[in-house]
Amino acid sequence: MKIVAALCFLLLGFQLLGHTQYKVILDADIDSDVDDVEALAMLHTLHAQKKIDFIGVIVTSDDPFAPVCVNAINNYFGQSRMPIGFLKNQPALKNHSKYTRQIAEEFPHKLASHEKAADATALYRKLLSQSPDSSVVIITIGHLTNFQNLLKSGSDKYSKLSGKDLAHRKVVKWICMGGTFPEGKEANFYRPDPGSTLYSLQHWQNPVTFAGWEVGNVIKTGGDYLKNKLSPQSPVYRAYQLYNNFQGRASWDQVAVFLLMDEATHFFSAVTHGYCQVNADGSNKWITDRDSRQEYVVLKPDANPAEIAKLMDDMTR
Repeated sequence: MKIVAALCFLLLGFQLLGHTQYKVILDADIDSDVDDVEALAMLHTLHAQKKIDFIGVIVTSDDPFAPVCVNAINNYFGQSRMPIGFLKNQPALKNHSKYTRQIAEEFPHKLASHEKAADATALYRKLLSQSPDSSVVIITIGHLTNFQNLLKSGSDKYSKLSGKDLAHRKVVKWICMGGTFPEGKEANFYRPDPGSTLYSLQHWQNPVTFAGWEVGNVIKTGGDYLKNKLSPQSPVYRAYQLYNNFQGRASWDQVAVFLLMDEATHFFSAVTHGYCQVNADGSNKWITDRDSRQEYVVLKPDANPAEIAKLMDDMTR
């Protein structure tokens, strides 16, 4: 297996080209863990710095307060009108998060309830249809049910194209927090919808970069440094306070967003020879018998996880 410093190729596509910004859609399961919150905040910071055009959030969760929590965070960052999609028609919804309901109840927001959020598939199609070809980066930091639904979708009022054709025309890169590399079993791939992982990887033909569990697990954010830099009036502060009172947490989701930043080339390289094989139970293995348009990131030997964590926390306001 060859490991090459290939992220220069990956990241150059995300830097500004003249006055052009790549558009970013975040697909998040913002409920059981708190790393989604900092990932969302980091994207807002990149948007404010005009390094990306952050155009929407897809919520892939069964927590009814998750989309309202997202709207409250968006509102804090001055983006209350940013569209939010939610996975509709789920058999059961339950509030199982340590922070989503509290954020929704304690902070101002425009979205009245999850019922008022857009249908996730329809929003995906709307945002993509309104974007130029090869202009969108999709970042998934949860299970892939909504992403699969996009690929399976048919023509509608937004586009005559199938979801698969629409996505391949509009999306320049998919960044996926999921899997364990070179092999293992990780929650986003197997829980609660391993079939969506299998389908998505079987039908995705454009470039995809995996940020595996093993990379984010060694980068600890959300500790005293973040506590001391944030205002207690921030919903990000409140989320970390509710989650574990700033005891620190692994940064799985933040790695996927960090790959948009110029600094990523100093800390990460990529395995580019091979492809990710996913089994029916959601376990995965990197296979090296052929090339593909897939890659997964690894920490460079001299990378300091604490330094990366500080840069991530610094991107959180």
